[in-house]
Amino acid sequence: MQMQMLHIFRNTPLGRETLLQSAYFCKQNDILPVIYIPKFVKFLMYFENDVVQVDLDGSYLREPDTAEKHAREIVTEMGLEDPRFLEPKHFTASTLPDIPVNFDFMSCPRSITDLSSKIGLGYIGPRVRRIVQSARFPVLIPSSVYKPWKSLAVMFGGSANALRTLRLGIKLSRISGLPLDVFTQEGKRKKKDYEQIIQDEGLAPEMDKYVRNWRIFEKEPFKVNLYEIPHDALILIGAFGHGLVKELLFGNTMEIVQTVCPNSMLIVGPNYRGSI
Repeated sequence: MQMQMLHIFRNTPLGRETLLQSAYFCKQNDILPVIYIPKFVKFLMYFENDVVQVDLDGSYLREPDTAEKHAREIVTEMGLEDPRFLEPKHFTASTLPDIPVNFDFMSCPRSITDLSSKIGLGYIGPRVRRIVQSARFPVLIPSSVYKPWKSLAVMFGGSANALRTLRLGIKLSRISGLPLDVFTQEGKRKKKDYEQIIQDEGLAPEMDKYVRNWRIFEKEPFKVNLYEIPHDALILIGAFGHGLVKELLFGNTMEIVQTVCPNSMLIVGPNYRGSI
């Protein structure tokens, strides 16, 4: 069965750029785009352990008469077949549709509740963070302007979620045929420790086959070393939620990467259970 990606379409120039990114991701990885054109400013997503209500800004309802036409044009001009358009079948209230969560991927801008003028590079909105933490699928965070990516860059720190992220990177490299680079910052663990983790997990053959370069940084702060990530790479990184004050935190590595790097990112949350 073909993999599917959910995309919430905004019929604006910014929305065009994010859909271009989603369509490009789908083209590279043989994924069917499933597009939801909102008719209401709110919707619910019922995850296994959480219910996330997303409150959209009014721009998502702009020009409804041309939204489907524009979305179809963007997707087909990318060389994909006609997308599937999602029509909610269930409603918690008359103006509160329930959006299914049984997708393989979802695409979200850095914030889906704020106007573009409020969105900064280092800001991922609280609703997007809730989706990442709760979903069983990875979440694509597109860059603000469409830019084709020519390689995959996995941030690997040796944790269980980092291993799932690495396996996903290998899977996407295998499907797309694009090169895969792995980046690791030494800390308490050293190079030999990371190599042992790879060996113990049985990933050495896949690393040899699919990974072009494994950069293990021994010196300089992590923030400085991020300059080595190619500007035209899709970053894959694992995230974990460890607190709820004003919004969920994703750990130091995740926060630094999403603050410093303008690349599109594929974020793998703690509930992702993909297989290679």
